[in-house]
Amino acid sequence: MSFSVKTRQENLKKLETQKFDLVIIGGGINGAGIARDAASRGMNVALVESDDFASGTSSRSSKLIHGGIRYLENMEFGLVFEALSERRLLFQMAPHLVHPLRFVLPLYKGGRVGMFMLGLGMWLYDALSMFEAPKMHERLSKAGTKERLPILDQTDLLGSYVYSDAYMDDDRLVIETLRSAHSHGATLVNYCSAVGGDLRAEVSANGEGSSAPKLKRLKVKDELTQKEFYIEGHHFISTVGPWTDIVAPKILGEWKNKMRPSKGVHLTFDRKRVPLEEAVVMISDDEKRIVFAIPRHEMVIIGTTDTDYSGDPRDVHTSKEDVKYLLHVASQYFPGANLKESDILASYSGIRPLVDDGAETESKTSREHLIYTDARNVTFVMGGKYTTYRLIAEHAVLEALKQFDDSDRLKFARSKSEEPLNPLVTTERLSRAFIQSESLAEDYDRKLKTVRSLIDRHGEEAFNILKAYNAQVPRGENELWIFEALHALNETMCVNLRDFYLRRTPLFLARADHGLLMAHDLSSVFQKYLGLTEEQRKHQVEQVHQHLKTEMVWK
Repeated sequence: MSFSVKTRQENLKKLETQKFDLVIIGGGINGAGIARDAASRGMNVALVESDDFASGTSSRSSKLIHGGIRYLENMEFGLVFEALSERRLLFQMAPHLVHPLRFVLPLYKGGRVGMFMLGLGMWLYDALSMFEAPKMHERLSKAGTKERLPILDQTDLLGSYVYSDAYMDDDRLVIETLRSAHSHGATLVNYCSAVGGDLRAEVSANGEGSSAPKLKRLKVKDELTQKEFYIEGHHFISTVGPWTDIVAPKILGEWKNKMRPSKGVHLTFDRKRVPLEEAVVMISDDEKRIVFAIPRHEMVIIGTTDTDYSGDPRDVHTSKEDVKYLLHVASQYFPGANLKESDILASYSGIRPLVDDGAETESKTSREHLIYTDARNVTFVMGGKYTTYRLIAEHAVLEALKQFDDSDRLKFARSKSEEPLNPLVTTERLSRAFIQSESLAEDYDRKLKTVRSLIDRHGEEAFNILKAYNAQVPRGENELWIFEALHALNETMCVNLRDFYLRRTPLFLARADHGLLMAHDLSSVFQKYLGLTEEQRKHQVEQVHQHLKTEMVWK
C-alpha cells in the first residue's frame, strides 16, 4: 500500500467525511505506536501531525533503545524491567532499525560509585533483562580497558564494565510504525495541525439534564493549503509531548500545566575523529548527568545535556554553552582526540516531554509515562521512554477503550503490536537478503555498496526498491540517495527536501557537507515527482540551508 504525498490528499478527504473511533493528535513515536496498536485491533483511526512525522522529540533523541542503567540508582526497577523487555521485542520487530551495541562504563579513582557496587548494578541489569541481553556484562581491568578502548583517558583509571544495549534510527522507527498503521487502515496526515475543538454537552435520553461538555470534533488546519475543517471522533488522544501544555488549551480551553520540558543537545563527529567501536558512558563533573559517546553507521554522537526549558519547543536550538559543556566532558574522557568546535559535523537539539513530578532537578525527574483521561473526552499521553513506546501505546489504547461500550471493547480486544513492523524485514529475511546482495548488484548493474546499504536500511524491501526505481536512477556517487529519495516520496509521505535530509536519511547529521553537494540532484527528483517549478525547487534547497543556520546558530 503506497504511503505517499498522493495518499496524503486522499486521507485529507477521509478526515473531512468519516467519523473515527479514535483521533490522535501528534505524529511522534507515541502517536505512531497508538495508531498502529489501535488500527491493528480493527479500530477506525485518524492521526494528524502539525509538521513532518517525528519532527519533534522523536527525531532528536540519543537514538538508543536501552533499559536505562542510570535509573537503577533512582530505584526505578519497574521502568528498567519494562524497557529491557521492550528492547528484546524491538530486536525482533525491527532488526533493520534496532541494532545491538556494547557500552563501556569506565571507573576512576574518587568516583561516587566503586567497582563493587557497579558490579552489583550490572548483575541486576542483566537479571532485569531475564538474562536475554545480546551479551552478558563483563568486567575489565585497567589494562583490559586500555586495550579495548585506547582513546580513553588512562589517568586514575580503575577499570570498566561493559554491557549490552542498542542503538536505533529514531525517525525511521516512527515512519515504519506509521507505515504499519497505514497497512492496517489508519488514516494518517502530516502538516495538519490541531487548532481548536468543538465541545458539546450530551443530553440524557429522557431529556432531563446534560453532561459536562465533551470534545466531539477536532478543528484542524492543513498547513500546506491553510484550509480548516473538523474531524469527528468517538474519542481523542493527545500525544504531542512537550507541546501538551500548548495544544490542550487550544482544544479544551481551561487547562492546568502538567509538563516539565527538558532540553537535550547532541553533537555529531566523524568516526575518524572519535574512533569508537563501542559506546562510552561518561559522567559529567558534578556526577549528576550521564553523557554518551555513541558510534553508529556513519558518525559518533556525543550527548546529551539535560536542562529545564520554558520556551516554545519549536524554538529550541544548540547554544554556545551546550557545545562548550559537551566538548568539556568529551575532552576529559578522550584527551588525545583534542576535539574542537571545528570538528563538529552537526548538532541537533530537542525537548524531552517530562511530566512535572516535583523532582529537585530535571535529571532526577522520572521518565515514567503518564496516561490521563480528561473528562472532556481526551486521553493525554505524557512522558515515557522511547524504548517503551509500544507498551505505552498499548496502555493508552486500553485506557481509551474505557470510553467505548462493552461490545466495542470486545471487538477491539486483540492487538497485533508485537508483530514485525515490516513483514519484509525479519532477522531471518535480513540475513537471507545480504546473501543475495552480490547477485542483485550484478542483476541491476549497481555498486555492491549501494545494494548492501539498501538492504541494511530496508531488508528485503530493498528488492522492491531496486525493481521499482532502477530505471529512474542514474549510476554514480549519488545513486543510493536517489533510490532513497524515490522511496521516501512514494512510501513515507515525504513532502519536501528538508524532511528527506533530516528524517529519512542521515545526510544532515553524518556528513561534513551535510549532503548539500548533492542537493541539486536530489531536489530535481522532488521537482519531477511533486511537479515543482524551478523557483519552488530552489526554495526547497534553501529550506535545508536555513535549517543548518538555525540549528547550528552557535557557529
